[in-house]
Amino acid sequence: MIVELEDLGLDEGGHLPIKRALATSPVVEVRGRAASLVVDLPAWCRAQGHAIERTELGYAITRSATHAARWRGGERAGGSDPAQVVESPPAHWGLAARGAFVEAGAPSFDLTLATKSEVWADEAARLYAQAAAAQWDPATAIPWTAATEHPDEIEDALVQVMTYLIENETAALLVPTRFLGRLHPHFREVMQLLAIQAADEARHIEVFTRRARLRRSELGLSSASGQASLATLFDEPDFAIASFLLAVLGEGSFLSLLWFLRDHAPDPCTRELTRLAAQDEARHVAFGLAHLGRHVAEDETLRDRLAAAIERRHGALASTTGLNEEVFDALILLAAYSSAPTAYWQPQALRAGHAAVIALVRDMDQGRQQRLLRLGFTPERATALSSLHTRNFM
Repeated sequence: MIVELEDLGLDEGGHLPIKRALATSPVVEVRGRAASLVVDLPAWCRAQGHAIERTELGYAITRSATHAARWRGGERAGGSDPAQVVESPPAHWGLAARGAFVEAGAPSFDLTLATKSEVWADEAARLYAQAAAAQWDPATAIPWTAATEHPDEIEDALVQVMTYLIENETAALLVPTRFLGRLHPHFREVMQLLAIQAADEARHIEVFTRRARLRRSELGLSSASGQASLATLFDEPDFAIASFLLAVLGEGSFLSLLWFLRDHAPDPCTRELTRLAAQDEARHVAFGLAHLGRHVAEDETLRDRLAAAIERRHGALASTTGLNEEVFDALILLAAYSSAPTAYWQPQALRAGHAAVIALVRDMDQGRQQRLLRLGFTPERATALSSLHTRNFM
């Protein structure tokens, strides 16, 4: 086979037609007028392991047997389609894309979350696509300049709640990212979903902070008991348990809180940002349920481990005071203002506000029970376990 390079040098891409010809022919004659060819072509052949001889009209290249055997011993890293995900991708597949042909001798990576049963959810690709399509820009999606005409003490209550939300959303960002670096990239849909969840939480932190500082220069209070509750999430080393405590129980309860704040928001800005944040959190809960539902179906012992984790966390937090008192009071005041904007300090309005917060707590409990039932817990056990969930909501 003859390859005519004309005046094309190897440094301009001339090696590409040579490689193409050698892929189908063991001997290729290369002809060309580029002055650099006399130096570059022998050097390229040595680097590739090919033999080269000068001919009357150019150069004869004989394909190297060693070069041809370079990819022997390699293997295909599953298939690119989600249906071709393997159960236990080996560590030496490393960072290769799923479906790529991996050369033998590639380095192994320390990726401890490398079993389909413990990380996979068939809904991951759909949820990721949904999340990518639903991303929103805090600068344009929220009416920051809308009127906020409520009294200062209502604004102070709102700042305290926003401070609490920031703290909890920070935990919701850090917990999944702790596991992201341990996840085998073979499960790329899960990897992408966890990454976009982290982006969601980062955006929530931004908007809650911006709302808190809209009319105030300082944020509210952070309680030691709240920090202790979140520390039990951050310190959990098991992916399934951390996902269960955070997504199924914590963020699931937080969904109820965000809808509560939307319904009792004193201004359009707060109403819209809590609505958008709740939409994001709903996807996080959906992935947690999908992932754990699949895992429980394959490992019956997981359900007992999840129950033990609730009980263990409850015991660890038994000496704490639970929800920040200022947060609880702020929620009552916001609900009272929502029911009677001109008389929110009156006993009847405060009673209505308190009843609304108690109804919120009850709604959180019922939601947790429903999610526990979906994971196969009996109604009696679901009721008992839900009652042990942290009083700090998350």
